[in-house]
Amino acid sequence: MAETKKKVATEEVENKETEVKKTTKKASSKKTTGTKKTTTTKKASKKEVEEVSANETKTSKKAKKVEEVEAPARTEAKAKVLGLKVTPRKVRLVIDLVRGKKVDEAVALLSLVHKEAAPYIIKLINSAKANAVNNFNMNEENLYIAEIMACDSIKMRRYLPRAKGSASGMVKRFSNVYVTLKEKI
Repeated sequence: MAETKKKVATEEVENKETEVKKTTKKASSKKTTGTKKTTTTKKASKKEVEEVSANETKTSKKAKKVEEVEAPARTEAKAKVLGLKVTPRKVRLVIDLVRGKKVDEAVALLSLVHKEAAPYIIKLINSAKANAVNNFNMNEENLYIAEIMACDSIKMRRYLPRAKGSASGMVKRFSNVYVTLKEKI
C-alpha cells in the first residue's frame, strides 16, 4: 500500500513538472505574422515567470515529501550458513525437529539432540534471532521458525584406495542451510 502511495506521489510530481515545462515553452514560443514570415519572440511577463517559479518550488517540496516516506517495518529475519561440512541429509534430520517451533523451544530441543549438525543449527537460529531483535526491533518472545531448509552445496570428489590397486569413488558433501524467523501476532 505504501508503494502505491509512492507511485501516486511520484506521478503527481512528474505531471507538475511537465506542466511547468509546457508553460515555459508557451512563454518563450515564437510568433509568426502574415506573409512576411518575420519571427518575433514573445517575452514572458513577470507574472508568468513568478507562476513558473512558484510551481517549481511546489514540485520540489512534493518530491521531498515522497523521499521522507518510510519503508514498512520488516516482519521477518533471515540467516544462512553456507558450506557446512555436514551432508544435507543429516542436516534435514535435525531441522525437521524444529520447523514451526518457537525459537527458545527449538534451541532447548537442539541442545539435547546428539547429532553432528545440531550445534551448527543452534548457532544459525541464534544468529537469525539476533538479526530480528537488533536490526528489525522484533519481540524476542514472539519469534518462531517460519522456514528452515537445507540444500546441497559443493561436492568434493575423492577416491578411496581398494584392494588389488583399484580405487572407489567418494563424494564429500557440504550443505547450505537457510532459516527465516517471523513474529507471531
